[in-house]
Amino acid sequence: MPATPAYDFPDDLLAGQEELHQVRAELLALLKRLPWSVTPLDGFSDDHGWRKVERPASPGWTPDEQAEVEKLRARERELAVFVTCHRFWEQVTGPDAVAARARLKHIHEKSIDTG
Repeated sequence: MPATPAYDFPDDLLAGQEELHQVRAELLALLKRLPWSVTPLDGFSDDHGWRKVERPASPGWTPDEQAEVEKLRARERELAVFVTCHRFWEQVTGPDAVAARARLKHIHEKSIDTG
């Protein structure tokens, strides 16, 4: 297996990527805890498609829950734009840019494995 090249990512880019991972994890955990429907809906069972789908009645999300989801989604968008449009990417082109982006996305995994 060929060695993965090292990239000298700026600290602010590393911090932005790390926060993006954290925000996405927090959003995913919140969405898993919330009811399946944003608005109150009756439960249903449907086995007329290629697989059976069942959902219990949903009380919907509270205004606070909706606000929290929107806050996290807005921050996720801000961070995604920051990371993808960072000035660092101007100096990396072609296949190197793809490799560098993949490396940045998974850099936290390396620190977890070795730390």
